[in-house]
Amino acid sequence: MKQKSLMKRITGSREALLAIVLIVLFVIVTAISPSFLTPKSLMDMLKNNAVMMVMALGMLCVMLVGGIDISIMSTLALSGMAIGMMLKYDVIANPVLAFVIAIVIGIACGFVVGLVISRADVPPIIATMGFMYIYRAMGYLISNGGEWASAAALGSFKDFATTNLLGINCVIWVIVVCYAFFFWFMKWTRTGRKIYAVGSNAEAAEVSGINVKNIKLLVYVIMGLLSGLGGALQVSVYASAMPDMQYGGEMDVIAACVIGGVSMNGGRGTVLGALLGSLILATIARALPLIPFFNQLWLNTIKGVIILAVVIINIVLQRAADRNALKGREM
Repeated sequence: MKQKSLMKRITGSREALLAIVLIVLFVIVTAISPSFLTPKSLMDMLKNNAVMMVMALGMLCVMLVGGIDISIMSTLALSGMAIGMMLKYDVIANPVLAFVIAIVIGIACGFVVGLVISRADVPPIIATMGFMYIYRAMGYLISNGGEWASAAALGSFKDFATTNLLGINCVIWVIVVCYAFFFWFMKWTRTGRKIYAVGSNAEAAEVSGINVKNIKLLVYVIMGLLSGLGGALQVSVYASAMPDMQYGGEMDVIAACVIGGVSMNGGRGTVLGALLGSLILATIARALPLIPFFNQLWLNTIKGVIILAVVIINIVLQRAADRNALKGREM
């Protein structure tokens, strides 16, 4: 009975299933290339996917209230390009100040997006599509029509991505701090619980005294903040700032959340799920180049298959859970 109960608990938990999938992936990739499971290789994988992993936390918040944001990589490009040009032309030199400026720009972008969605009731997909083009164009304007900042122009700012603290790369510390904070924020704060409440039933949340419009505004501000942080990380990790950086990368962020079990309808999803979804995508991206006949088409194809499979599994599991809950109420 205990074994059955344990198996039921595992198969009924999205996070447990995702953890099993991740372990299986690690075993397969290590069998293909033993060098994969080394500290340096794993740290490189995390560093190269830091932008997606950090921004998945913001997308989690947005999707929990039933929203979506496809303007995030344009915000990233705008904030990253802004500090890149400031560093290039010696407007600023302090790396900490560069991070702060990128984050402030991201917050401003997220605030405008959230204002349009929460106050004007514009559908999120339409609003963020419009801002996706606007912010990307602003990034090009800042770059003087396509100019970019190279490693030599970034000074000490690029050193952040190559510096270790207690034997761990600083970029990875950013990931750790972000996930630790959001785990606490979503689970143990009133605001975190309000985000879940709005996503589960906005009308009921309004009746219970929650300002739904403010919560919707807040999640887009959070998304903007993390997009700005992502812009700074992008520039530091790749030691360059270009107006077209991370073009199309918003799909990976959304995919990480969907794979992690975050519902597109809102109300369901966890920080742990977003982490596991991000790690699965990061592992696949790291593993495929190790296969002799690999090309980029395979990566995109596999991502698409995984997203479809996970969405179908999530729907099946949710329907099963709803049926069980209904039977429990009837009994």
